[in-house]
Amino acid sequence: MARYLVGDIQGCAAPLKQALKQVNFDAKFDELWCVGDLIGRGPNPLECLELLRDLGHATKIVLGNHDLNLLAVLSGVRDAHPNDRLQSLIQLTDSEKRDWIDWLVHQPLLIRSDDNLVMTHAGVYPWWTVAEAESYAHEVSEALKAAWRANRLDKFLVAMYGNEPAQWSSTLQGMDRIRFFINVFTRMRFCDLSGHLNFSVKSAPTDQQVPSHLKPWFELWDVSEYTLVFGHWAALMGNTFRDDIIGLDTGCVWGKYLTVMRWPDGHRTMVPASTSSA
Repeated sequence: MARYLVGDIQGCAAPLKQALKQVNFDAKFDELWCVGDLIGRGPNPLECLELLRDLGHATKIVLGNHDLNLLAVLSGVRDAHPNDRLQSLIQLTDSEKRDWIDWLVHQPLLIRSDDNLVMTHAGVYPWWTVAEAESYAHEVSEALKAAWRANRLDKFLVAMYGNEPAQWSSTLQGMDRIRFFINVFTRMRFCDLSGHLNFSVKSAPTDQQVPSHLKPWFELWDVSEYTLVFGHWAALMGNTFRDDIIGLDTGCVWGKYLTVMRWPDGHRTMVPASTSSA
């Protein structure tokens, strides 16, 4: 069995299919771990979702910010932005939309393997342990599923949005607590030394315009027995300059590459965004 970790797909079905072909992926024996943002701005979002769902138990997925946005769009609480190219999903029947909502709400925000591999979409808050992060991600997942079962997913999704609170406190309760967790796991890039998240700066850490008090979250993460894998930050092009923290978003939807990494040897297959599906 081989385990493959794939960066942000974002609706780019052709590079995904080509990458799976190049690594000889076999759903009977192999696993595909998706770092989130399955759709969003790419040309074939429905095709991507169908491909991943059809792989069944071979696919392990964590939700990204674009996936949560899709939930909000399908639930009718947000209008789709034209740049997100979600028309093929918006045009589905109500029954088909409900099927996709059900599938999405049952995907986690964090996956941890027995060999200490941890995957989230955006990262792990540097002031948490992996055990705490896993617990908090589970808390969000249970709240999300409970809202879906109780027919109040729309209220959950409306309350999910916002930049506050920007700093963790164990005293946070209700949707403030859930919102902070969601922002960490799906939106985080920079934070300051006191633990405040910053959502306005999205460039690479090497950009001279980045304020000096802001640090990429992974620079503040202590070395541990875990390897953290994330996506979300295309400007990095995968460069964290650490062996224990692996960035996999290499800007496929922006015309760069889709990266698939084999675990644990780290071999990378990079498929150009312009590839055909032939």
